[in-house]
Amino acid sequence: MTMKPGRNDPCPCGSGRKFKHCCGAAPAAGARPVAARAPDVGALAALVGQGRLAEAEQAAGALLASQPGAGILWKILSVALVRQGKDALQALRRAAELLPQDPEAHANLGAALHDRRQWSEALASLQRALAIRPDDPQSLVDAGNALRALGRARESLALYQRALRLAPDDAPVHNNLGNAHLELGDAAQAAACYRRAAQLRPGDAGIHCNLGNALRQLGELETAATESARAIALDPRLAMAHNNLGLCLAGRGERQQAVASYRRALELDPDYVEALINLGNVLRDLGERREALTLCCRAVELEPLRAAGHLSAGFARFELRQTEAAVDSFRRALALGGVDAEARLGLAAALRRLGERAGAEAACRAVLEQQPRNAAALLQLGELHADRGQFAEAQRLFERTLAIDPAMSLAYCGIAAHRRMTDADGAWRAGVEALLAKPLPLHQEIALRYALGKFCDDTGRYEEAFENYRRANELTRRYGGRYESARFSERVARIIRTFDAPFTAAVHAGASDSQRPLFIVGMPRSGTSLAEQILASHPAVFGAGEVVFWDAAFERGLAAGGEAAQLEALIPSLAREYLERTGAAAGDAERVIDKMPANFLYAGLIHAVFPRARIIHMQRHPIDTCLSIYFQNFFNTSPYTNDFGDLAHYYQQYLRVMRHWRAVLPQGVLLEVPYEALVQDQEGWSRRMVEFAGLAWDARCLSFHETERVVVTASRWQVRQRISQASAGRWRNYEKYVGPLRGLVDA
Repeated sequence: MTMKPGRNDPCPCGSGRKFKHCCGAAPAAGARPVAARAPDVGALAALVGQGRLAEAEQAAGALLASQPGAGILWKILSVALVRQGKDALQALRRAAELLPQDPEAHANLGAALHDRRQWSEALASLQRALAIRPDDPQSLVDAGNALRALGRARESLALYQRALRLAPDDAPVHNNLGNAHLELGDAAQAAACYRRAAQLRPGDAGIHCNLGNALRQLGELETAATESARAIALDPRLAMAHNNLGLCLAGRGERQQAVASYRRALELDPDYVEALINLGNVLRDLGERREALTLCCRAVELEPLRAAGHLSAGFARFELRQTEAAVDSFRRALALGGVDAEARLGLAAALRRLGERAGAEAACRAVLEQQPRNAAALLQLGELHADRGQFAEAQRLFERTLAIDPAMSLAYCGIAAHRRMTDADGAWRAGVEALLAKPLPLHQEIALRYALGKFCDDTGRYEEAFENYRRANELTRRYGGRYESARFSERVARIIRTFDAPFTAAVHAGASDSQRPLFIVGMPRSGTSLAEQILASHPAVFGAGEVVFWDAAFERGLAAGGEAAQLEALIPSLAREYLERTGAAAGDAERVIDKMPANFLYAGLIHAVFPRARIIHMQRHPIDTCLSIYFQNFFNTSPYTNDFGDLAHYYQQYLRVMRHWRAVLPQGVLLEVPYEALVQDQEGWSRRMVEFAGLAWDARCLSFHETERVVVTASRWQVRQRISQASAGRWRNYEKYVGPLRGLVDA
């Protein structure tokens, strides 16, 4: 953050200016002929010079009553008003109008407009003053400031340089010239200007603050922090210096200390937009996403036209899974400009999550057209290729990403996620461990721990694998999401009470007759993606992935009262909305799969809305299931996944509700598929699933791994491989760690 003209600088030009231009013995050449008598002018000027400003104001006003066209009187009045801190704009405008060839009148008006941030008008007045008197240093500086404020920093350079030729030892001019260079991206030249300004005025906190900012941009974080601390020592209430120190600390990975600096800046200036954004960004890195979003929204409220606020809000919303709102924020940031690459890449990530692959890829390629070596864009493009099963191309892009930026942690994760790692991947491991030795944003350290855990698991280093997975889960819990076991138990109880045998056996008014929806439910990592891939290989089936719908639908029922009558009233609208949501991309497919695993909670509601729909329930060995969940990065979206005790409780509630559905759902609605049986007898169970879906058998279901389609779940690599029994019984490699899960085997 640079000290710029505006609220944080006691005088926007840094000079402590109060109008020094008052009057001469007579108006300048070219003034209008109507003028005050010379003795009156001299007496008034003497009053101003003696500091008797109220008397000068009163006397000038009295004379103007009879001489309203006397420009020199307006000029004296304006100076008297300014020096008293009163509104002088009308008098300044009148003086400039009546004294068109008086450079001081135009300079004074320009300075006042400058201080009011009316930059275009200020520049016009200052340019008139300079056309008459080109060598006025203060007007040159004010005009340069106005140009910078109007986004014309390059034009301001010549004006500051002219001012320095006239006043080479003027520290504020060196400071403002540094500001212009910094805005033009020349941090080295800016630092040189600030150093000279600091030599001339070593006790100026703002100059040291600016020098620290330039040095930070040059990567000289230690020296930058020293300069920022010096600024704070000179002026402890300088909010910008605290903000700049926060940036230095964050750059060094000292995020908690950075938080303290940003918070101090905001104590001093609660509406400091840049500090709000910076604090929000570092809190996101620390996992405090909700507070981060609150801060970024406040920044947007204060300055709705600042793209950086919308950008940071977009990332916070994306991480909180508020994906559609994130898209809106990224598009707003992109429309405002100045953060195009970051906004496009944020938009790409959000569109990918929403299944809008074409838009996501277009956003990545737009960045790469302008910046072919943008590592983040190459990384995102690699993920998009992996979604389609194009793993060789994804690998190439991940490797290219790391060649450009070896610190791009998520590229290491992409490599590990999409193939089996071997002992030959020693360089990969060394790169990951080098990054983990540094202070990283929380989400990056978590992702790398999961990736290193997979490497160790793939290579048979089970103790190391478990230690990395354990650390990843502990770090994930810092995000603050906490599993509330009692609340979940009550939710399951409410579901069981609501969707009892009479309710599920009835055919409700408004229920859809459609057989198109096909549901695959079960615990995460139980084989739901595999089942979808097998069925979606059938030409009559479209795999829609994990459709977010039924959790909110149940909440609507609760909000309406949660009783049978209220739920029945919702059935027609739920049927219509669900078919609209899943039908858009499905074309003329006879069946559309929704494989949201947690829909096991809502099988009764689903059956009430779509009584002819079929539900496939995937089952897997409970410890294998829970261990696989524990080894997967769910980004704290499901807090039960990060602790074996919580996993065991959640799994028991899953068993509880599934027992209920077996008891109350009509025959033929539910097909239970054991994962282990499916991988042992692929064709037999694939035929049963296809028959259950009401379709004729198609042999393409056996070559499911060759089917080209988008898969964005954690199993996108596994479902592109031939069926293997390797993961069955995997839990025995970790037998000594799974104590809390053992009770699930006989549950």
